[in-house]
Amino acid sequence: MTYAAQLAFKRDQVRGCLGHIAGLDVEVQPVLGMDDPSAYRNKTALPAGGSVDAPILGFYAPRSHRIVPAASCPNALPPAGDIAQAFLDWMKTFRIPPYQEEAHRGLLRHLVIRVNRRGEAMVTVVVNGDTLPHLRELRERIEPLGAVSLILNRNQTRTNVILSDHFQSVYGKPTLPDTLCGLRFELSPASFFQINPCQTERLYETALSFADLKPEETLCDVYCGAGTITLMMARHCARAIGIEIIPTAVENARENAARNGIGHAEFHTGQAEKLLPEMVEKGLRPDVIVVDPPRRGLDLPVIDAIAKAAPSRLVYISCNPATQARDAALLLERCYAVRQIQPVDMFPWTSHVETVCLLSKLSEQKIPPACSKGKMTPPDKTDRIEKEEKPCEKTCTLCERLCTAGVQNQEAGGKAAAEAGSAPRGNPSGG
Repeated sequence: MTYAAQLAFKRDQVRGCLGHIAGLDVEVQPVLGMDDPSAYRNKTALPAGGSVDAPILGFYAPRSHRIVPAASCPNALPPAGDIAQAFLDWMKTFRIPPYQEEAHRGLLRHLVIRVNRRGEAMVTVVVNGDTLPHLRELRERIEPLGAVSLILNRNQTRTNVILSDHFQSVYGKPTLPDTLCGLRFELSPASFFQINPCQTERLYETALSFADLKPEETLCDVYCGAGTITLMMARHCARAIGIEIIPTAVENARENAARNGIGHAEFHTGQAEKLLPEMVEKGLRPDVIVVDPPRRGLDLPVIDAIAKAAPSRLVYISCNPATQARDAALLLERCYAVRQIQPVDMFPWTSHVETVCLLSKLSEQKIPPACSKGKMTPPDKTDRIEKEEKPCEKTCTLCERLCTAGVQNQEAGGKAAAEAGSAPRGNPSGG
């Protein structure tokens, strides 16, 4: 399939989800693709397998624990491929035993390479032990290739989680500097950072355009992570608030704000469905809310919290058009209608697509009818509902799922999808 055909397929995927899942007839813009859809991944995680005599690095086959040998990846930013090949040669030379998952034996579990925009690499080696032999020889092989730091991660548990909390610096700094949207970041081996920096900037610039922030307005960023979106948008408004459930991510967000001299951004730790209503009760009136949830989409309490906060504009960034479509239907019941949707190709040569959706608040008089056994009628461009438009009368299993809190995730092609595990099998966003 050509790259142009991929982009057309992904646009149809988004259009199909909105139509079949949400019952919405919304214009979907052409997908924003890459000029050169190769060498875009800034992080590569390669599990080790095979034997002492024939070690391999590669990727997990879909929905399995079988490793497909591939010491390099054409989608990885240089010098990741050269470092991975040098690492594999080092394993062969010094007979480093690869990890055997079923037996929980062997030493070397994963090789993780993170590359910044200057072509500098942080190399993290995950081991099933306390140390790693021949580290001096390893450094001699990878440092000339651009590996500015080497970090050892000790993970001796029976788990598919790649990294543990135990890090040891072998040489170089414990963090890797990088930039995104004009902001500076220091990335540890465990830091989340978008995989495709070029397309991430296009994604966030689209979100910023949809937000249409004014200098006097207040922004609330739900699922803010390390604060990338919050800080990028904070430069365009009077107050920026980030909400995140993971304490370490909030700490990173505050550090990033200080590093970039942004003093009017604040970050809070907790569940959005609890914190947001509490802030509203205390007088918070966000003009814009931004959400960038995981693949499962928004939980119903979060949707209700957003409706209670009553922003005039809601920007919904999604990595799963199926759950975004489901949530768009639920938000329509709560006075928010889809205005624009822009897909962005973050992961060329995969079926995945990210979307940015702008929703705006409607008046109570302009809310379309909904039923528990039929699709919700979307508003037209003037927010008016034709009188002859009626909810469907026959039972519709899909619509029943849409109108309840227990909606199951669906892949864009109509297949059920489970949330990816900690060591994802073929998950392109495993940042």
